[in-house]
Amino acid sequence: MSKVFLITGASRGFGKIWTQAFLNRGDKVAATVRDISVLKELVEKYGENILPIQLDVNNREDCFNAVKQANDHFGKIDVVINNAGYGLFGAVEETTEQQARDQMETNFFGTLWMTQAVLPVMRKQRSGHIIQVSSYLGLVTLPILGLYNASKFAVEGFSETLAMEVKDFGIHISLLEPNGYTTDWSGASAIQTEPIDAYTPIKEAFQEGAKSVTFGEPSATIEAVTKLVDSPNPPLRLLLGELAYSVVKGTYEQRLASFEEWKDVSIAAHG
Repeated sequence: MSKVFLITGASRGFGKIWTQAFLNRGDKVAATVRDISVLKELVEKYGENILPIQLDVNNREDCFNAVKQANDHFGKIDVVINNAGYGLFGAVEETTEQQARDQMETNFFGTLWMTQAVLPVMRKQRSGHIIQVSSYLGLVTLPILGLYNASKFAVEGFSETLAMEVKDFGIHISLLEPNGYTTDWSGASAIQTEPIDAYTPIKEAFQEGAKSVTFGEPSATIEAVTKLVDSPNPPLRLLLGELAYSVVKGTYEQRLASFEEWKDVSIAAHG
């Protein structure tokens, strides 16, 4: 049985790839983008199975309107994939107030607004699946991506809480945590801070380390995401990519070891 999807950030990267994949298998997709003209070819190919919606996720009212438009058009919304977002590259000290607010506005608040907008629809249906495109950097961190890390940690926190709140309504929450992929996330979609010379060495080390990393192939995520949306009991978290798995696993093992090392101090602090 075909599903109805609402996918944000459908013009490029994961959003575009997954939109095409679900349309190819006969699903229906409400695809949100800032400029609906970029979806012209998909509309010509898939006709009524795709509904282009112009949306800036930073506008809460527009998020609610987009959900209403999708629900009115298709009669239901089975899956929401909150994919819209971008990367802010630069040291924490270099980040301006506006850059910090803009990063949180899109990556965190945009995801929150879309989630809030669709929850009444899914509660009424007594079913639904909300998928937040987070990052493995919502579980671990890298230098030069402090505000991006923070935005994804925030998405992780509210989404984990939400999963407990909506379970009895038949609504599933999943966090996708990809490592780096060959999308334009670090290219055209990225923002750079104004550099401070003191951070040049760590930036150079970061860039040198990135040369040894094999980034994932975006199309390889299709099977994983398809399995996720078709699962009757989807996981709260799904890591995407070899690097995500190995880095997160290693980091959590180190954290547990540190907790144990300081266990006596922690317990004594209880009073």
